[in-house]
Amino acid sequence: MERRGPAAPQSLDFTVENVEQALHQLYYDPNIENKNLAQKWLMQAQVSPQAWHFSWLLLNLDKVPEIQYFGASALHIKISRYWNDIPADQYESLKSQLFSQITRFASGSKIVLTRLCVALASLALSMMPEAWPCAVADMVRMFQAEDCNVDGRARCLALLELLTVLPEEFQTSRLPQYRKGQVRSVLAQECGSVFPLLEQLLQQPDSPGFIKQKVLKCFSSWVQLEIPLMDCENLIQAAFTSLQDPELFDTAVEAIVNAISQPDAQRYVNTLLKLIPPVLSLQEQLRQAVQGGDMETSHGICRIAVALGENHSRALLDQVQHWQSFLALVNMIMFCTGIPGHYPVNETTSSLTLTFWYTLQDDILSFEPDKQAVYQQVYRPVYFQLVDVLLHKAQFPSDEEYGFWSSDEKEQFRIYRVDISDTLMYVYEMLGAELLSSLYDKLGRLLTNTEQPSSWQHTEALLYGFQSIAETIDVNYSDVVPGLIGLIPRISISNVQLADTVMFTIGALSEWLADHPVMINNVLPLVLQALGNPELSISSVSTLKKICRECKYDLPPYAANIVAVSQDVLMKQIHKTSQCMWLMQALGFLLSALQVEEILKNLHSLITPYIQQLEKLADETPNPSNKLAIIHILGLLSNLFTTLDISHHDDDHESTEVKKLPMPQGPNPVVVVLQQVFQLIQKVLSKWLNDAQVVESVCAIFEKSVKTLLDDFAPMVPQLCEMLGQMYSTIPQASALDLTRQLVHIFAHEPAHFPPIKALFLLVTSVTLTLFQQGPRDHPDIVDSFMQLLAQALKRKPDLFLCSTLDVQAVFQCGVLSLKFPEALTVKASCGFFTELLPRCGEVPPVGQVVHEHGKLLLQAVLEGVGGQASRSLMDHFAEILFTLSKHCFSYLSVWMKEAMQQEGFPSARVSPEQKDTFSQQILSRERVNKRRVKEMVKEFTLLCRGLHGTEYTADY
Repeated sequence: MERRGPAAPQSLDFTVENVEQALHQLYYDPNIENKNLAQKWLMQAQVSPQAWHFSWLLLNLDKVPEIQYFGASALHIKISRYWNDIPADQYESLKSQLFSQITRFASGSKIVLTRLCVALASLALSMMPEAWPCAVADMVRMFQAEDCNVDGRARCLALLELLTVLPEEFQTSRLPQYRKGQVRSVLAQECGSVFPLLEQLLQQPDSPGFIKQKVLKCFSSWVQLEIPLMDCENLIQAAFTSLQDPELFDTAVEAIVNAISQPDAQRYVNTLLKLIPPVLSLQEQLRQAVQGGDMETSHGICRIAVALGENHSRALLDQVQHWQSFLALVNMIMFCTGIPGHYPVNETTSSLTLTFWYTLQDDILSFEPDKQAVYQQVYRPVYFQLVDVLLHKAQFPSDEEYGFWSSDEKEQFRIYRVDISDTLMYVYEMLGAELLSSLYDKLGRLLTNTEQPSSWQHTEALLYGFQSIAETIDVNYSDVVPGLIGLIPRISISNVQLADTVMFTIGALSEWLADHPVMINNVLPLVLQALGNPELSISSVSTLKKICRECKYDLPPYAANIVAVSQDVLMKQIHKTSQCMWLMQALGFLLSALQVEEILKNLHSLITPYIQQLEKLADETPNPSNKLAIIHILGLLSNLFTTLDISHHDDDHESTEVKKLPMPQGPNPVVVVLQQVFQLIQKVLSKWLNDAQVVESVCAIFEKSVKTLLDDFAPMVPQLCEMLGQMYSTIPQASALDLTRQLVHIFAHEPAHFPPIKALFLLVTSVTLTLFQQGPRDHPDIVDSFMQLLAQALKRKPDLFLCSTLDVQAVFQCGVLSLKFPEALTVKASCGFFTELLPRCGEVPPVGQVVHEHGKLLLQAVLEGVGGQASRSLMDHFAEILFTLSKHCFSYLSVWMKEAMQQEGFPSARVSPEQKDTFSQQILSRERVNKRRVKEMVKEFTLLCRGLHGTEYTADY
């Protein structure tokens, strides 16, 4: 076959020969560009009118399967997507042609047969019930009829394939919602033509395994149509029997699980009760599988037990007279939870059961008090057993065994332990304080038993149980926590995993320690000691941060020691960057509770080494290694200033000590430090102004300080505004605009700070407008930040738009241009700007004038976006602009809308003049005052504009 160049397929007609040639190019041409062009052309061919002709010719038996498959796929696409193009008088001939082709391929290529079956299934779904009332019965009858040309088994397999894909095609079909309900109902009734056939094939002694497997798959497909469970009874029982056949096991499990799990099944309680004995009868097979290490079998049986228990626990609990059989099922699931071996290396089954325990607990606790008390009596011992089982499963393997695990297995085990932790936390609701007492007693016995030394794994698991509960449950009133805090120092820590859990447990108890400060000294030395161990980096640093946050008012006696140890580990570079940042945040919390003189003294000792290092780096020629060092130091400072808050803005601590703390006099320590290092930071900036990351790190110091200090930051405002102006004038960067926005937000409304902020705002606006003139497409981040700054200015200080030096018209035009950017975040920010700008038309004359003169351009840009130029995810934001326009500029909007919609092909060639007129009337109608309705109108219109209205793409929109 002749090879063509990359451009060839685009200009070809959709003929059989050209399709075959393009398929050859797709499958065999080594050039990826040629393959892509061929694929694009073939996709066009599939949806072309000519597909009705070439598809049948491609199915000729002398063609190779790849070509036949394409023909069958094209038929399916034409039937499923373009059903309305098929005249009703051609339905019957199309049906008989498809039946004929399926018969021909019954003994042929399996993939082609499946596609043809899918095509016929799609045809049946579109025709039923009116045009093809008994579609499924007809299919069964057609394939059961004798045909001397086709082998009986091949016919049987073809029929089973067709019956299997029919429900699957229904699930993915593009039928309108009202038709889906109608067709589902018809199919459910038609199961009477299918199930007897499936039962017969399963029960026939001479049915080969591959037929039985196909039958089970077919049943599995049909039960998802919400067929009444009692109608499935015989086939479910047959599927249970099939579990004894290793070849059929997996398919039978899938069928049983699908049948049990359908939402409607809970209505058929008697059938569910009948299913408990066959499930319980699998216990022996389950035990043998576990003993023999057959993970697939144990996994499958567990899935069945969990499906019955998890989906129907409420219905089965309600059958009080059958409580013992349900309890037996619960115990079977408990066996699956505690299945021997370590997850995920020796078993993968236990994780399947965890959700069941949530569901069962929820159902028990949802009963009225009397009934709940009865079930609590039965199930509390079960849940105590569950805790023991879960903590056993959470135990680490031996060090030697764990050493052989892959990193992926270790990560899966970590996630599994998190799931166990969540389950234990949930179980606390059922068992309450008794659970903590039980864990404490076990841990106490373990640590005080000198005759039988315990493994570290056992100790770690019990502590992990405590940690799981204490992390989310308020244990402040627990009478066992003091004992636990007393036991922790007695733990012989010989292992990283155990040490980690000790740290995390202390961290989980930090709120308790804040209420019981006398106990802090029991655990703080352990945490400070662990800080020096790089293997305990995450656990020790996060625990210290929690303690410093929760207990800061009780830490002054320990402050010197904490700062000294922290300085030491920071200087030795023991921790990774993110942990260093956490540690600085911890120190910020700690210092916040000290007297100002103490804070300044500690800050001096803490920061001086870094300032000296930064001074040295500022003198060096910029290179990649000193860039990382600069960013690291700036990051340490900004994280320290994030939490160092002596005015306690974010403090919700209720202890009396807070009230006793005098409000500090004089400048804020953070401001003192910032003023001291300001020139150094300017020096660093002067050399690194071209580097966005360094500029961002500098801005982060001030932005985090502003957010924390709020009004206390005031003394820094003039010099920071001046520095930002110089920075942005030299090289515009988004981070400078973001910091400007923060300053506008906090200080613009204060007369004392308005002049420098006004000057900065006008300067960055002027520079950005110049950038727009030069071409802003390469700077979507700057445009995004600029739009957010403008919106903030309008929100906090609209007077900024009264300045004679502000070119409001240019700002407006920049906003319109930004609406056409491909970056969704930039467009969203631009929409935010206009929704703040338009309501100011009345109160800010320059804004009103610009909107009245140029508002039509804004409407044009919005309609272009709705018409298909912008992502559909942005439609709500465009709707906000239309809503605001109609609210504040209605008389202008009605004129602009009329003029815009008169343009031919605008905003999309796909919408008719009538549809445009309807949309215009809706936007201008009384419903315009309802924002939700305006959003719905815009969504509806954008689908019309994109040619997607009424397609499956609209389902989740």
